[in-house]
Amino acid sequence: MFFSVSQQQTQVHGIVTDGTLPLPGVSISVKNQKKAVATDFDGKFTITVSSHDILIFTYIGFKTIEIPVAGRLVINVQMKEDATSLQEVKINAGYYSVKESERTGSIAKITSKDIETQPVTNVLATMQGRMAGVNITQNTGVPGGNFDIKIRGQNSIRVDGNAPLYLIDGVPYASETIGYNQTSTIYPSPTSPLNSINPDTIESIEILKDADATAIYGSRGANGVVLITTKKGKAGKTTFTVTASTGAGTVTKFMKLMNTEQYLAMRREAFKNDGIPYNSWDYDVNGTWDQNRYTDWQKELIGGTASITDLQAAISGGSEKTQFLISGNYHTQSSVFPGDFIYKKGGSQFNLNHRSEDNKFRVTFSAGYNSQNNDQPAFDFTYDARSLPPNAPALYDSNGELNWENGTWDNPLRNLNAEFESKTNDLIANSVLSYEISSGLLIKSNFGYTDLSTVETRTAPSSVYNPAYNISSANSSLYLNNTDRSSWIIEPQISWTKELGLGKLDLLAGSTFQNQTTTRLFQSGTGYSSNSLIYNLASAKYINVLLNDETIYKYQAFFGRINYSFDKRYIINLTGRRDGSSRFGPGNQFATFGAVGVAWLFSNENFLKNSSWISFGKLRSSYGTTGSDQIGDYQFLNTYTTTGINYGGNVGLEPTRLYNADFGWETNKKLEAALELGFFHDKIFTTASWYQNKSSNQLVGVPLPGTTGFTVIQSNLNAEVQNRGLELTLRTNNFSNANFSWTTSFNLTFAKNKLLSFPGLESSPYSQKYRLDKPLNIELVYEYKGVNSQTGLYEFEDINKDGKITFPEDRQKAVDLNPKYYGGLQNQLRYKNWNLDFLFQFVKQKNRINPMGFAGQMSNQPVSKTDRWQAVGDIPAYQLYTTGNNNESVTADYLYDRSDASITDASFIRLKNISLSYLLPMHSNVVQCKIMLQSQNLLTFTKYKDGDPEFTSSGFLPPLKVITAGVLLTF
Repeated sequence: MFFSVSQQQTQVHGIVTDGTLPLPGVSISVKNQKKAVATDFDGKFTITVSSHDILIFTYIGFKTIEIPVAGRLVINVQMKEDATSLQEVKINAGYYSVKESERTGSIAKITSKDIETQPVTNVLATMQGRMAGVNITQNTGVPGGNFDIKIRGQNSIRVDGNAPLYLIDGVPYASETIGYNQTSTIYPSPTSPLNSINPDTIESIEILKDADATAIYGSRGANGVVLITTKKGKAGKTTFTVTASTGAGTVTKFMKLMNTEQYLAMRREAFKNDGIPYNSWDYDVNGTWDQNRYTDWQKELIGGTASITDLQAAISGGSEKTQFLISGNYHTQSSVFPGDFIYKKGGSQFNLNHRSEDNKFRVTFSAGYNSQNNDQPAFDFTYDARSLPPNAPALYDSNGELNWENGTWDNPLRNLNAEFESKTNDLIANSVLSYEISSGLLIKSNFGYTDLSTVETRTAPSSVYNPAYNISSANSSLYLNNTDRSSWIIEPQISWTKELGLGKLDLLAGSTFQNQTTTRLFQSGTGYSSNSLIYNLASAKYINVLLNDETIYKYQAFFGRINYSFDKRYIINLTGRRDGSSRFGPGNQFATFGAVGVAWLFSNENFLKNSSWISFGKLRSSYGTTGSDQIGDYQFLNTYTTTGINYGGNVGLEPTRLYNADFGWETNKKLEAALELGFFHDKIFTTASWYQNKSSNQLVGVPLPGTTGFTVIQSNLNAEVQNRGLELTLRTNNFSNANFSWTTSFNLTFAKNKLLSFPGLESSPYSQKYRLDKPLNIELVYEYKGVNSQTGLYEFEDINKDGKITFPEDRQKAVDLNPKYYGGLQNQLRYKNWNLDFLFQFVKQKNRINPMGFAGQMSNQPVSKTDRWQAVGDIPAYQLYTTGNNNESVTADYLYDRSDASITDASFIRLKNISLSYLLPMHSNVVQCKIMLQSQNLLTFTKYKDGDPEFTSSGFLPPLKVITAGVLLTF
């Protein structure tokens, strides 16, 4: 048998680079053959070919290259960036993926490249300022704290009914709180499970926003969908990566408070104004405390430096048919508070992908396990740090013990003895099996399982009191929360893709079977023989079961998609879902949701195909309905609970809820129109999206007559909430060559929220919270007129003209606290081995000033309150001082805190993230070493004077400014 030279198989190898650095993961295929390989981490490849074959090199973001083998044994390739090819990137839309250029829905995305530059531990923190239409705020700077997210505004009247649906590798992840308000007192709200998600394991995050993108999720898509895809193994040689970093965190901004001289002058003037002498308990001003002592309590109590360490390691690799990834991470963060408090978080991730020799059968398995151990004080020190008199005594006496200064003050460090501890373990596992029956016909099934358990404790020992009071451990208490949540999901699916002449048809059908079980046990114990036994509940004299329940949530659905594109110009996308939920009563358990999306790629029309300046143009629009069942379990049933009272040897029951058979789904109708334009080979790419969401059939408490024994009944109200807005994005490739590249990304969102209708609002429990044609996030306030130059007191508008300021008659002015607009500006620069990435976040908004009480009492005040009324004719910013003896002044201050004077401009521009890295030049290609410097919240520019402008709850620690340095080794 003889072979021609051209038919002989030889091995060809080479290196693929971008002109400076090797490119891992580049696909090298043989033209008109199924043979393909990928470059390893060093950009190297080896492939067996014939001398007449043609190699095709493809890589996202770079131009595709075809190179003939022509008998060569070594082929080194330099690829060039191509912004246009980004339109060919596949976007995860949940049950299906779609090319960026062909999507009909609104989907925002960030990748691991954006995430890895940020020294954060919460998945929501990674998205702040990076996505149009996605508004995220941080609630507290304490480790393990929560973030709030709103995707295109607030749809539900209920505050807890606006959470999006989270999916990790296709597995629903419940975001309902796992904390208890009696244990997680260190936070403004109970603990969220989202802290368990490790950002280091995430490959990409997609946010689905409009009806076209979310309707396929039916009742769970009303508030948007967050799709999290974890990292997967890649073909190539086995690669080890190790990342180690350390850093520090401090409070972003302190309030400007009075010093001792200003404070004592205020106090003395207050006594003079009230015409009373110093009392024996006025220790700050009557000479008991040192009149010359000054302590900056903000620096003392919340001005510490949190130490942060991170360690990550991963191993990945595999063949063309089987790939794997194993990773682990460990994170610690101490506290800015006094004391030895620490937050620990660690986890591991495993991924395995395999496909058969004929590429018909594929299996993917992913599992992630994360553990948190959080030790914090039971109470935030921020309030004490702002309110303590600056001449208050020293924290410790000469013996190093807590100083009680002869019982003249409550030492703030007494609360160090009261601790909050939580331990959370979280497992998420997922497997996808698929088989290609014939060309274009695929069957697939997704299997998922989650298991989360958390234990929270809060101690209230007798040691928080002055020992002189002789309060024993018989008064010590323990609060305990045990919450467990597990779920499973099975989603069989079938899809078919067929080329029909110039058209292409995609069909998808599937079903969902989901079950979630949550058990909660809240307990307290009081009365211990010793504080050493406080964590042993059995040692308590009195044990109370505050809550013990188990809820089961069952969900079933059928969904489908029909997508047809013609000549790569006209696209129509139909999605629908039939949902069933156990949260509703008989006859209302099922509902149908659907959407239609259309797109016109006008840049593919003949009149623009050869345009020298428009490289991409698309008009798209969508309309559809989604729903919400975020009301909790068993809300339609008449339920009972134990009274806890023993009567005649029996513990009775009492009703807690009335039955409502008509309890049904909330519905959200979404409409969107968008324009996408690319210029000069997409070096400039911009989008403009207009949307309108109308949420109706609101699930709220409808008032009942008191004679029923209940104040409200959970029901559907014919109230309607509208969210309308404009989202703008811009991406520019400013410069690109072998040594230097610079890209800019910009996003801007204008959003308006409005309550369109609410029958019976005036007689409802919401009558003093909402107003028709106003946003949901409003404050009803008094109208401030200024300081009366004669009396020195604050004055307010008497709306009903009855000669006095009363509630609710005169508290009727609505102030919008929603952001007027928000967005971000990101720049990414590369010069040889240097990379610089920075993001500015900006928000135009109003917020409350920090409430500090009336000036003149034994509590520190902002330095701005030195501009006060002193004599007839003065027109200052603030009223006269009082110790509290002037009732008119105290009342005026109370009204001031509830007036429009307490609302101020809280707009800000923040250097949200900056990352600088340098890839060390190495003599060996076996090892790569990158040095990194990263920072979060580094600079904040704002006119807001009461601390950090992002805060939503006063008295809690603001976000931290974090700076870290690290090294990444790859070998």
